[in-house]
Amino acid sequence: MKLIVNEIFYSLQGEGGRTGEASVFIRLTKCNLACSFCDTDFADGDEMSVDEILEAISVYPCKWIIWTGGEPTIQLRDAHLAVFREHGYRQAIETNGTRRVPSLIDYITCSPKQDYETIKNRIPFVHEIRMPIQAGDPVPDISVFPKADNYFLSPVFDADKINLENVAYCVELIKLHPQWRLSLQTHKLIHIE
Repeated sequence: MKLIVNEIFYSLQGEGGRTGEASVFIRLTKCNLACSFCDTDFADGDEMSVDEILEAISVYPCKWIIWTGGEPTIQLRDAHLAVFREHGYRQAIETNGTRRVPSLIDYITCSPKQDYETIKNRIPFVHEIRMPIQAGDPVPDISVFPKADNYFLSPVFDADKINLENVAYCVELIKLHPQWRLSLQTHKLIHIE
């Protein structure tokens, strides 16, 4: 069982409902979308066995993995997740919602980019919806999304710099639609990975 891994790093979750929690990030290659604001290199990576990944992350004291990408559901399967679970890891995923999520995931973050109304057909429940928003974007009707514990609007940053226009726009949207909450990319604000 192998995965093509872009990078593995240990940091704090910088956004959403788990902001501030220590996590081991495993960024997988490949994505089925090409978003103009994407800040991730997900094209290049190294093939690693599950045992090699386990060895690489064993140096960290944290037992939370965040599978991210690209789009991790392109590669990630329950067979992979079962091995990490057997070693005591809890596992989160950051997905664009275009594909089904493996059943052994403990925490689902869905950051949809298109076809909002079809996501709940593939993923009926997520822990959080995290919508990237730029000034001028409409706020989606919350009822089209899967049931979630949290609904976040996340202002799109300019590379690693905060875009104050996007932040102000999100603030105004949330004041008009208070079922949404603000999620800033704090890892970019405090300059951590």
